[in-house]
Amino acid sequence: MSAYLKKEFILALSKEKEKSTHEKNICQYKTCIKDAMGKDVDLSIYKGKVLIIVNVASKCGMTNSNYTELNQLYEKYKNKGLEILAFPCNQFGEEEPGTNDQILDFVCTRFKSEFPIFDKIEVNGENASPLYKFLKSGNWGIFSDDIQWNFAKFLVDKNGQVVDRYYPTTSSLTIERDMKKLLEII
Repeated sequence: MSAYLKKEFILALSKEKEKSTHEKNICQYKTCIKDAMGKDVDLSIYKGKVLIIVNVASKCGMTNSNYTELNQLYEKYKNKGLEILAFPCNQFGEEEPGTNDQILDFVCTRFKSEFPIFDKIEVNGENASPLYKFLKSGNWGIFSDDIQWNFAKFLVDKNGQVVDRYYPTTSSLTIERDMKKLLEII
């Protein structure tokens, strides 16, 4: 291969990689999402933060452990660049039946959570939130596209790249090591 063709090939690969990276950058994601109070939130405000994005439920058998562990992570790392984005979802066993006000009251009263709680959404199916369609679009190997249950987690780096996906049964504290690498603490 001539030097010219080699250079053109490398340039084309670089552009393809840049395009692929841009498509998976959550901070450049164009759709606004709504918080639990109904206000629009532009995801670009999280640029420079490491994110854990999780679908939550108040009446799930995993509620206590997940909220407790998410709160521990948030308290420990919120001033070091971590943000947790919680999305209530009632698609699994109808375990999040309340209104946004009821969900906020539950989370803030029972767990004293300080991380953002967003509007109740669907994570699977025809009415899935565009954000979750985006999150699930990665090549996740053993995962199917669908979210399996409450408390599935996505880890996003400071540049908005979705870097990992965790089963609902994965302890939030298990993610800490991966998260610390992204926060550049390790």
